[in-house]
Amino acid sequence: MKIAIDIRTAGGERTGKGWYTFHIVSNLLQLDQKNKYILYTKNGIAGFEQYKNAKMKIMDHSSATWHMKVAKDVGSEGVDIFFSPSSYITPSLMPKSVKTILTVHDLVAFLFPNTHNKKATMIEKITLKRALKKSSHIVTVSKNTKKDLLKKFKYDPDKISIVPCAGSEEFRPMDKEKLGDFIKQTNLPPKFFLAVGTIEPRKNYTGLIRAFVRLNKIHPDVNLIVVGQKGWGYEEFFNLIRKNYLNQKVHTLGYLSNKSLMNLYSLSQALVFPSFYEGFGIPPLEAMRCGCPVIASNTSSIPEVVGDSAILINPENPKEITAAMQKILTDENLRKDLSRKGLTQAKKFSWRSSAEKLLEIFESHK
Repeated sequence: MKIAIDIRTAGGERTGKGWYTFHIVSNLLQLDQKNKYILYTKNGIAGFEQYKNAKMKIMDHSSATWHMKVAKDVGSEGVDIFFSPSSYITPSLMPKSVKTILTVHDLVAFLFPNTHNKKATMIEKITLKRALKKSSHIVTVSKNTKKDLLKKFKYDPDKISIVPCAGSEEFRPMDKEKLGDFIKQTNLPPKFFLAVGTIEPRKNYTGLIRAFVRLNKIHPDVNLIVVGQKGWGYEEFFNLIRKNYLNQKVHTLGYLSNKSLMNLYSLSQALVFPSFYEGFGIPPLEAMRCGCPVIASNTSSIPEVVGDSAILINPENPKEITAAMQKILTDENLRKDLSRKGLTQAKKFSWRSSAEKLLEIFESHK
C-alpha cells in the first residue's frame, strides 16, 4: 500500500498532538518496512530521514491553500490511505477514491468552547462533521473521547478504534544526587510543585494559582513551577500571580526540552494536572515514568490514564487541590506509594503498542 500522513505538528516545539504525531509515525515506520509512506509537511522535520520506505514531501503553501494542495496531490500520487493524526481540514477535502483514517483527540471545541481558542473552535466545528463522513475509520486516543464522539455524532462504533498516547521512553527516574549542576544552573527552589502544559483556560492554571495561594499561607517555603508556552487567554493567569504577590513563588519557564523536563519531574514534590478537559493527557504519564507523584483532575479521560496511581481532585474546587498538595508535603509514605504505583501504571502505555494497533487498522483497509 501507499500511505500518506500529515506530519506538520511533529515539527518545532511539540505539545500533545505534536508528540502524538511524532511518536506514532516514528514507531509506525520502525515496524512497517513493507508499505510505502509519503509524509506531508510545510517544513522539513528531522527524525524520519532514516526510513527508506518513507519520503517527505514539503508543500510550501500558505495555511489557506496547504490542505487543498495536499488533498489534490494525494489523489495524483495514487495513495491508498491518508492518515490525519491531528487535523480535520485535509480529511474533509479528501477525494472519495482515497480511504481516510482520522484521529480525534478530543471534542473540546464542542463540549467546552469557552476554554478553547476561538479560531480553532470555529474550524473544528466546520470541518469535523464533514471529515467524519469522508473517513473510513476513526481513531480516538481514549475511551472517553470515543464516548464523547458517539454522544455528539451519529457514527458506527465499530468504525472507531482506541489508540492511546504514551509517555516517551526517554523519561525515567533521575538520581537526585546527580542533579546538582542542573539545580545550580537553573537556580531551582529546594521545594516545588510542577505544572506542565500550554497556559490556556482549559488547563485551569487559574484554579491552580488560587489553590497555591492557600497552600503558600501554610507552607511559605514551597514554590510552583509552570512549564509551557503561552496559549490564548493566558492573561488572567499572570494577573492572578501579580494580584497575589506571587512573582517570587511562581516561576514560568516556557517550553523546555525533554531532558530538562525529566530533571524537573525527578525533583518535584508532585505534578499537579488540574485540567478541566483532556482527550488524553500525556504529562501525568511522563511524570509517572520519572517516579514523580501526580495530582490530577477526576474529569474526562484523565482517570483512565492515571488509574489508581494519582490523587484525583475536582478541578472546579481549588480547596481540593490545596488539600492534595498538603497531603503530598506531609505524608512521605503516600509520596512513595504514588511513585511506585505510577511507575507501574506508565508501563501500561507504549508508543510501540499504539503503532502496532494503528498498523492493524491500516492493514484491515487494504
